[in-house]
Amino acid sequence: MSPIRTILLAEDSTADAEMAIDALREANLANPIVHVEDGVEAMEYLQRKGRFADRPDEEPAVLLLDIKMPRMDGLEVLRRIRADEKLRRLPVVILSSSREESDVVHSWDLGVNAYVVKPMDIGQFFAAVKTLGKFWALINATPGGEG
Repeated sequence: MSPIRTILLAEDSTADAEMAIDALREANLANPIVHVEDGVEAMEYLQRKGRFADRPDEEPAVLLLDIKMPRMDGLEVLRRIRADEKLRRLPVVILSSSREESDVVHSWDLGVNAYVVKPMDIGQFFAAVKTLGKFWALINATPGGEG
């Protein structure tokens, strides 16, 4: 397994995805970033299906996951990840504009590793994503690091 693992970003808003990717790159992370636009694509990536069937056999360092997405929302993605023996230890960070208590509580109940409300201020958003990227891609150690 390569020492530098992918950061998977599941975000349906092009503007938010571009800001998150810019922030991660500004943090000087060497990790490749894969952007998918909804929960279905996130699961296809994680399960190596469809256009992701030939991707390398290693899990991402972290999944940055929006909640409100078309086709399959982030909470359903999280539910499926935690129910999957191979994926259940994947670090998942909800990065959402939702401040609804039910979304926060449900995310924690489903086993999210962190829940970050997207700041409306672009500077705060950049700072938050840079910090997330550095922690989850560089500092955090996950069990079963050999994939």
